[in-house]
Amino acid sequence: MGKGDRKTRRGKIYAGSFGKTRPKDAGKKVAAKSAAAAPARKPAGRR
Repeated sequence: MGKGDRKTRRGKIYAGSFGKTRPKDAGKKVAAKSAAAAPARKPAGRR
């Protein structure tokens, strides 16, 4: 386990490869989940 293990996240980063443990579009999925989880807010109107 470590840099040489291509099955682990650290090994994939070291090797420069992608897969289940290190998907290419992980950032997109995280951003989409956080946006969907946040409740929609009404824009503040003038008082």
